[in-house]
Amino acid sequence: MNILMVCLGNICRSPLAEGILQEKAASAGLNWYVDSAGTNGYHVGEAPHPLSQKVALINGIDISAQRSRRFVAEDFDKFDKIYAMAEDVVSDIRRIAKNKFDKSKVELLLNELYPGKNMDVPDPWYGAEPGYHEVYSLIDKACDMVVERHKV
Repeated sequence: MNILMVCLGNICRSPLAEGILQEKAASAGLNWYVDSAGTNGYHVGEAPHPLSQKVALINGIDISAQRSRRFVAEDFDKFDKIYAMAEDVVSDIRRIAKNKFDKSKVELLLNELYPGKNMDVPDPWYGAEPGYHEVYSLIDKACDMVVERHKV
């Protein structure tokens, strides 16, 4: 299974989601490929936000080697599932992908935890460290559900 986590800049939420899901899949013995991307491209090539890295490390996950990349339409060819962190990200994915957009592959991550609620993972970008811990916790719980739902 190939899974892509997508947020706006690919430096806060989606790097956390990539690291968390990679760790959970490996621990479950699943041979999954997990990646992340951002829809706006403002941070291409940058490492995850320092607070995302710090919170991940506190939880035993090192995301420091990740580098931001921009979501591209061809991601629909490479990934079985694309998890968006927020509804505006889904809109961006649709806009970028154009005719490659496949609704059956795209889901809001928190719908794994709260089915049908269409909740966004809050963007901690402008906030202090506690917001990053909250985001980590939400993503962690949602990733538990992803593993449970998709393990074969």
